[in-house]
Amino acid sequence: MKKVLLVSLLALVSSIAAVAQQEEAVQTDVNQYGQTVESVPVQAQVQDGILVFQNKKENYKMWFDVRVQADAAVFFGAPDFCAKQLDGKDNSSHIGNGMNIRRARFAVKAQLDKNWYGELDTDWTSGTPEIKDAYVAFTGVKGLEIKVGNFKENFSIQRNTTSRYLMFMERAMATYLAPSRHLGVNARYSYNWLWASAGVFGPELEGEEAHTAFQDGNKDYGYNEGLSYTGKLVFRPLYKQENASLHIGGAFSYREPKLSSTDGYFVGRYSSRNSTSINRKKYLDTDDVKGLDHEIAWTAEIAGHWKQLRWEAAYIARGMYLDPTKNTASYASQTQWAEGWYVQASWLLFGGTQNYDASGAKYTRTTSEHKWGNLEIAFRYEYADFNTGKLFSKNLNDVGIFGGSGEAYTVGLNYYPNKNVKIVLNWQYNNNDRYANAKGNSYVGYDLNGKPTKNPKKVVAVNGKAGVDYQMLALRFQVAF
Repeated sequence: MKKVLLVSLLALVSSIAAVAQQEEAVQTDVNQYGQTVESVPVQAQVQDGILVFQNKKENYKMWFDVRVQADAAVFFGAPDFCAKQLDGKDNSSHIGNGMNIRRARFAVKAQLDKNWYGELDTDWTSGTPEIKDAYVAFTGVKGLEIKVGNFKENFSIQRNTTSRYLMFMERAMATYLAPSRHLGVNARYSYNWLWASAGVFGPELEGEEAHTAFQDGNKDYGYNEGLSYTGKLVFRPLYKQENASLHIGGAFSYREPKLSSTDGYFVGRYSSRNSTSINRKKYLDTDDVKGLDHEIAWTAEIAGHWKQLRWEAAYIARGMYLDPTKNTASYASQTQWAEGWYVQASWLLFGGTQNYDASGAKYTRTTSEHKWGNLEIAFRYEYADFNTGKLFSKNLNDVGIFGGSGEAYTVGLNYYPNKNVKIVLNWQYNNNDRYANAKGNSYVGYDLNGKPTKNPKKVVAVNGKAGVDYQMLALRFQVAF
């Protein structure tokens, strides 16, 4: 019996050694172009539900990153401004319930060797591919990453947190003032308590219409593509802690008008949804502002976690500097500032831990102690103000751009049955002011004659209230593999 066990053990060791030797062996082969190439074997593994091909000795790793988010939402409590209307027109204040696929992402990612990383991320939500991330990165120096391509600017922690790990179904309204993906080059350094990033960015890699506008502007008028310069610093005094983090950050961005804008050239616009993407109404919207010379954006943020608790707060401001020779409005000589802030927190109800991604200076997935998963409860208050005139005039009716303001209270419940599936339930109450009329397309109150009106200056407040206030109940099923 002992001999049998010994022989079996020797056979097992020999098999393991043979596999290891096979992994390390470098062979030659001929590729599709007739060139002799080095060929090394890779191992296929499933790492927490992600299919990974890798050869550790060659520092090679390639994997697919797939994410699907299916949403449903119902809306109630919105005022029926057209109830008194007799002309038979549709109720433009009504919010339609519905379902949609919020994201359908397919990405290929690869660490090619210890020095180089590449990624191509696409979104198929509309039925046609849309490029999200497409870049190459140099990673050969510890703590340093130099990235070139199309990717998110390092500005807002909320914007840079991937949608799979968001605390709620959607980001806070103020986050829409933060820049997102653009073509550019960026250097990022992370070491212990310090994280720093700086980059230069061009236009957004958008769809066919925006790309045509970009090309026509270059061809017909010789316009520059519009550059942005974005920098960010983060301090992390608790970097030595395993179950806690403290993130204190700030960012600044100087932004020229983007040539790829489909709203026209030298145009600025701030807009935001204040619930799920199922509600297509953007109540907060400045519409197109002509004569944009440049913009300034800045933010201050603080976040942290301790075991099951995670919290985050940020203030974001963005201002349009206009050229009075191209915009003759009375407000053109003043900076048109939009602003907003939010505070949010969540708690894992059945143990587990929250986790901080030190290299990316953002929060990542939760971990659980139970096979059945975990539950997380979350709360958020947010406010956004796109009424730009109020920052330099006490009377909103005097000067400025009226994009509306709004606040929202959100309660969320997240269920993590395993490491790849997430189920999200959100209740939200939205309180919008009379100027949040979706570029003049939504009724926001009644006039002196009791008729519904879209003009905020004609609204007579009822019981001190005006604007579109409503509630939302939304559900998301997410899978990432």
